[in-house]
Amino acid sequence: MNPTRSLGDFSVDGKRFMLLCACALPIGALAGLLAKVLLLAIGAITHLAYGLGPGTSLVAPDPHHLGPLAILIPVVGGLIVGAIARYGTEAIRGHGIPEAIGSILNRDSVIPARVAFFKPIASAVAIGTGGPFGAEGPIIMTGGAFGSLFAQFLRLTSAERRVLLVAGASAGMAATFGAPIASVLIAVELLLFEWRPRSFVPVVVAVFAAMLVREALIGEMPPFVTAGALRLPSFAIAAAVALGLMGGAVSMLMTKLVYWTEDAYHRLPIPWMWWPALGGLIVGIGGWFVPQALGVGYPTIAGMANGHVLLGAAVGIAIVKIVIWIASLSSGTSGGVLAPLLMIGAAVGTLFAAVVPGHAAAAWAIVGMAALMGGTMRAPFMATLFALETTRAWGLAPEVFVGCVAATTFTVLFVPRSILTERLARLGMHVAREYSVHPLELIAVEQVMLPVDGSVRPAESVAVGDRVRRAADAMAERHQERLAVVDASGHWVGVLGPEQLLAAWRLGMHTETRRRRVRSLRRITHRRPTR
Repeated sequence: MNPTRSLGDFSVDGKRFMLLCACALPIGALAGLLAKVLLLAIGAITHLAYGLGPGTSLVAPDPHHLGPLAILIPVVGGLIVGAIARYGTEAIRGHGIPEAIGSILNRDSVIPARVAFFKPIASAVAIGTGGPFGAEGPIIMTGGAFGSLFAQFLRLTSAERRVLLVAGASAGMAATFGAPIASVLIAVELLLFEWRPRSFVPVVVAVFAAMLVREALIGEMPPFVTAGALRLPSFAIAAAVALGLMGGAVSMLMTKLVYWTEDAYHRLPIPWMWWPALGGLIVGIGGWFVPQALGVGYPTIAGMANGHVLLGAAVGIAIVKIVIWIASLSSGTSGGVLAPLLMIGAAVGTLFAAVVPGHAAAAWAIVGMAALMGGTMRAPFMATLFALETTRAWGLAPEVFVGCVAATTFTVLFVPRSILTERLARLGMHVAREYSVHPLELIAVEQVMLPVDGSVRPAESVAVGDRVRRAADAMAERHQERLAVVDASGHWVGVLGPEQLLAAWRLGMHTETRRRRVRSLRRITHRRPTR
């Protein structure tokens, strides 16, 4: 009997799979509740800091209501965030997604409980006092922290912890923006580092649990819904490519400036806990001239998505938002990057509409915000669905997708690492974003096992037809140097150890190289002869 006949297209343990799905439900619901609490906290702090009276709505801060002293409000917020980072936990610094990726890759998907406590507090203070960030980054990190804590409490494996961490992070994004499919895709394109039903399906469960909570507490409508159906003429595909390339160029500039500015902060003769206050001063000055650039900016983004922002205002928003966002983000404060990317991209799209026939400012603002997000984060599918779900402008799907792909192409060619992975690279971590089938998935255990040796009596076993990848995971999780290999009847037929894993790796790499050569030869063979 051929043992490989029992192998399926995907490796999945039914009981563990159902356990993860069951765990994902309360994690998603909790993430939805956390999103509501964080949005209320941001709104309340904004109303309090800028003298707008009692309230919790997400409004654009108006520094002119208080006079020139309002310039110091973001400074006070920066001082509080610096103190929280210094005396609470330094892990609150940053914009959420790189920290989640770092926890997955470098900390075995373990996030300390203090991060779940201090991160939303610091973010609410930073954004509520005028910080040019969105709520999505903090809630991604906070939701991920609760997912990780849930898995740690249940003593789940490292791979299962990663799934629940990502489930909490994606659920937080879904609850904030009302974009469930895009929230699942951010998990696939940025966080999971694999494409498997065992991880993908629990994320979907958590996301739609968060959506149910969102509909009950926040509302059904996403934040940037357009007033009517939007369409673009037939030449718009070519124009979308041009706008996407423009968005890629802006993304490249912003990514380089963020880390150039961060290096400049490191050269300052003052401790890092004071940097957010210094960044807050730049935010306060910029916000005095363009108040729309302060805070989460959701109303301003919605205005551009509906064509309600004039050309001159869009110029000011684009320039000031880039400056204050870079100054504040590089200082190590707490906040998200998605909303700033959306605002800057929408402003770029509004400017682009002025030179394109038809002057459809609303439509090009949506294409622009998707292109800048897709190019900056190297996640074109997520950015496409995000723009369409949050605006409901489904008629722009071709132009939005083409713009995202063009922007991603530009940044892949000219920027080695994204704004997310550059931070990790500076910490010595390389993030490979190209997914492929692992070499150990291509080899069965029987192809590399050793014959039974009576002197070696490992306690744990794997089946003769299992993939070597599964055996390697079992060896790591059970802290076993060798595994027994058993047949269908449970009899020992061999032994698997580190040497056999290395041999399987080499065999898998050789097999993959040979397949690539065969595919290349077929392409050459099937070409038509030139005349």
